[in-house]
Amino acid sequence: MNKSGAWLIVGTLSLSVQAEVTQAQSLKIVYPPVNHQTTSDSIFIIGSAPSDGNVIVNGKQIKRSNQGNFAPSVPLIMGKNNIVIRYGKEQITRTITRKDNQPLAKDINNLSANLLTPKTNISRLPNELICFTAITPKNASTSVKINNQIISLTPEIKAVNLPPNSSVLIAKNQPEKTISQSWQKVSGCNHFKTQVSNIKPVFTMNHQGKTIVRETGNKINILNPQQLTVVEVISEQGVARTGASTNYSRLTPLPKGTRASVTGREGEWLRLDYGGWIKEKETKVLPTNTPPMSMIRSVTSRIVGNRTEVIFPLENPVPITIKQDDDSLTLSLHNTIAQTDTIRFDDNPIVKRLDWYQTTPTRIDYIFNFKSAQQWGYDVRYQGNSLVLTLNHSPVTRGSNSLEGISILLDPGHGGDELGARGSTGYPEKDVNLVVSKLLAQQLRQKGATVYLTRETNKFVSLGDRQKMINQIKPTLAFSIHYNALPDGGDAEKTKGVSTFWYNPQAHDIAVFMHNYLVEKLNRPSYGVFWNNLALTRPHTSPVILLELGFMINPQEFEWITNPQEQKKLALTIANGINEWIGSSNSR
Repeated sequence: MNKSGAWLIVGTLSLSVQAEVTQAQSLKIVYPPVNHQTTSDSIFIIGSAPSDGNVIVNGKQIKRSNQGNFAPSVPLIMGKNNIVIRYGKEQITRTITRKDNQPLAKDINNLSANLLTPKTNISRLPNELICFTAITPKNASTSVKINNQIISLTPEIKAVNLPPNSSVLIAKNQPEKTISQSWQKVSGCNHFKTQVSNIKPVFTMNHQGKTIVRETGNKINILNPQQLTVVEVISEQGVARTGASTNYSRLTPLPKGTRASVTGREGEWLRLDYGGWIKEKETKVLPTNTPPMSMIRSVTSRIVGNRTEVIFPLENPVPITIKQDDDSLTLSLHNTIAQTDTIRFDDNPIVKRLDWYQTTPTRIDYIFNFKSAQQWGYDVRYQGNSLVLTLNHSPVTRGSNSLEGISILLDPGHGGDELGARGSTGYPEKDVNLVVSKLLAQQLRQKGATVYLTRETNKFVSLGDRQKMINQIKPTLAFSIHYNALPDGGDAEKTKGVSTFWYNPQAHDIAVFMHNYLVEKLNRPSYGVFWNNLALTRPHTSPVILLELGFMINPQEFEWITNPQEQKKLALTIANGINEWIGSSNSR
């Protein structure tokens, strides 16, 4: 399609936004949904009505934007809260149930299995501490019997709870004091010296003259260190974590083919010998009990196109971790012992020097010191038993005012049935993401860049497919385009502005630059720069950032978001910012 055709499509989409905003003819409530439940102490009401007249929420007149949008916050009591919204003769009622996030009294008094841990079958090595916990009434006496041993459970010293990660978005991430005066969390630990199988813990609670015995049905196994299961990663990138659930933080993904011994189990999760946890379904069992250790001798490198490949020949595909610093990258090979005397590494366009150290008896660190502080992405894979690390070179441009030679992937967030956030009129984030991404693509192409989009129509594209496009195309830069909302408990009326998200250190510099550039050039509020483990910030084959360009739920900012002229100005400013950053990064 030619450039003028692209303008016509974008212009039509933008005008439809304006029409939807200006032609609302009655009271509309977008959020919260009917019969909404929450644990927050307040809720915001997102909606709109014609700009003349007043909107009344629970008997009080509320503030509105010039176009009639509103987003007041309403405090909530425990239990059911009826919120009545009126405009003229129209009335809408929302019933919001605020739930207590504390255990139910009947569960505590009955020593319910959902308040006991471990909650799944677990396996550990001999002499590892295994801990048991229960939530019980205050002053109850509780113990657990396991393998003919009685372990008394005593109250934990800590008196605070950590809020969820999302609480940092509404500045409520401080530890919370435990407010309940009627229950306590008790725990106790023990270890086992030898291999045992299928131990069933039995909990006993004595309270107010009543004795309750509860068996959870979960089993504990103590592994034989000489007969550990060996597994191989079968996913393209095995997701490794710091613990046995998706609540735990991610570690460096494990390339397909990685082998390791299993030193612990917890439900569907396996603990590998280097310390990371992985879901069992991402692995296959190998017909051996021999720990997959490896020696390494020589290391070689080669230049392939605009990339450097470094090859590490190994006896076994071992687990790896990668750490990026400002001007270096450290590749750690676990379960590996050096027999290295010689490494050939010629003068290289990006690598100043390669150093290595045997940092523990079974871990080697390879440190790539770069000539420039800006890294442009890396990839890592196993080719047979050899690990291949690919380092992208700096892009070659054709002048300070040109993006020729630069490839950029744009990801318009959401799409299809996935609406994203919705503004006061119900207009979905997915549509404005696409409008702005297409406008931005046009501006970047005019500057000479090659531009890819993860979607060009209103269709659903999975997060995995979006990541796959980045990893296959390996663009110079990638941007995921979004608009923001808040979790319950936030203040939608007062919260607005641009925010930028990054994950890999190679993306930090452009994240900060673009954030400051947009805030300054567009005179927009700053909502902040965040390190965040998001699906569209995790790809490491290119510097990738996610832009939240404003808050759909803020009544005033929603009008700016949906203004066609402001959308064009925004796209031009992002393109200019990218051009300026590329020019400055190449001059370092």
